[in-house]
Amino acid sequence: MKEIKSCGYEFITYQQYCEGNIPEKFVIVRHDVDLKPQNSFAVAQDETAMGVRTSYYFRAVPESWDEAIIKEIAAMKHEVGYHYESLTTCNGNVQEAFEDFKKNLERLRKLVSVNTICMHGSPRSPYDSKDIWKQYDYKSLNIIGEPYLSTDFSKMLYLTDTGRRWDGYKVSVRDKIEGFQEKWDVKGWTFHSTNDIIRALQENRLPNQLMITTHPQRWFDFGLNWMEELVIQNAKNIIKRIIVSRKNK
Repeated sequence: MKEIKSCGYEFITYQQYCEGNIPEKFVIVRHDVDLKPQNSFAVAQDETAMGVRTSYYFRAVPESWDEAIIKEIAAMKHEVGYHYESLTTCNGNVQEAFEDFKKNLERLRKLVSVNTICMHGSPRSPYDSKDIWKQYDYKSLNIIGEPYLSTDFSKMLYLTDTGRRWDGYKVSVRDKIEGFQEKWDVKGWTFHSTNDIIRALQENRLPNQLMITTHPQRWFDFGLNWMEELVIQNAKNIIKRIIVSRKNK
């Protein structure tokens, strides 16, 4: 993030992007709070100290839903959004999923302002929660954007740490931008490590519009927690690779 800032990128929230507040050179940093919200709180504190604002998406499950942390992050002027997975939790019933979505959105809005949402991938589920919006319109709920549906990726490079690597889209079930990753490969915009991205920034090889998604529960100083995340995520990647392989058959 320090390197991005030094290269002249302006940090904006996803809400700002959806509102059309787009500078010439910008980055949207999106944090999916799947687990360990205390990690997200620590990241938010670091970002605040750097003078940047980012976007945090919380799931409506106990592993993510920490009301004190949600309100603290919003108080730091970061954006808070809803990381929904309603079609999975409602076993594919779209009507029930929409009602579940509305209920959880209202719960979150009692704590903080919420203007954007983002799908949680749920890789082991057969259901893609974005499919709710094939039947319903999230804009009817005063939601102005969903990153996978409301972003012009013809102008923006998307980087995500899914799979605990920056080139994990090949084993990702849903955290991918169909039709674009292959083109980015050709342009040399596929990176494995954080140092690879930093090097590309220093060499001015990246476009002027970036979206970076992180999962803060993955980020630790080296130690037991770091090793545990490494082992667990590598095991998950094997399972996801099998799922992706079966889908492609």
